[in-house]
Amino acid sequence: MLRSSLGILTTATATHGTGRGGDIPLPRLPGFVESAFSPLAYEAARLCLAERPGDGSRTAVALASTAGDTTTADLASRRMVSGRVHNPLLFMQATPNSVLGYLSREFGITGQMFSLSTLDDPVTELLSMADLLLEDPEVDRVLVMGVELGGSERLAAVYEELAGGNGRAVPVAALPASAGLAVALLLGRPGADTPVTIRSTEMYIPDANADASAETDTGPVATGRPGDIQGLFELAGVHRRVLREGGSHLLVTGSRAPAFLLTADTEATTDARNGTETHAHL
Repeated sequence: MLRSSLGILTTATATHGTGRGGDIPLPRLPGFVESAFSPLAYEAARLCLAERPGDGSRTAVALASTAGDTTTADLASRRMVSGRVHNPLLFMQATPNSVLGYLSREFGITGQMFSLSTLDDPVTELLSMADLLLEDPEVDRVLVMGVELGGSERLAAVYEELAGGNGRAVPVAALPASAGLAVALLLGRPGADTPVTIRSTEMYIPDANADASAETDTGPVATGRPGDIQGLFELAGVHRRVLREGGSHLLVTGSRAPAFLLTADTEATTDARNGTETHAHL
């Protein structure tokens, strides 16, 4: 649960190779090869920071991913067992903090940076982290990101291990192994420059006879396997909806999980829409 409301400055998503609408060619990122993990993380972050530039010394960053860059880890492992020469570049980019370092250099971010791995809901984890970081008077903004790669044998093994070897099935991402997803949200304290605020509300407890995949009367229910970032995509979608329509909308992250209420500041959302429309027609 959030201790206080947060302001949403902007959100962005980037997907590659999923076969869904909105996929983009994989961005080229110097020093990062083979994997979609870091390029997509950087692209989603870049979109947020380009739209809402700010003081990098007062910006913190948190990235969440259950298993990290499994594509690079797989490649490095295959090279090692086949007796090929070790590639130090693969070791470097397999660490999620590597793309955060690149991001900090490009945008002058010198605030705190964290990488999180969780089987819990990444929405709750990242919003809670932002809430905590904004307790620091020297931090004005927190960029939070979620990154997820498509399924692979290594990822399936990771989930089997996380399930404790008790035979309980934990599904992996239903995506091609080369696919990737990334979401970024730029958060701050509520105020005149944050057109949408988000706060915790009552926990959602579904009707025992209800379809778990159905929408509630007040908003979408984000469902999926443990640790996936679909809830972050839902959050970005609700944010866009609130900017467009105003009012308040509920985001439910899962059964018996925290729920969040997004509310528009009417004057601020009008300014944000006008700014977006002006930018789109430049």
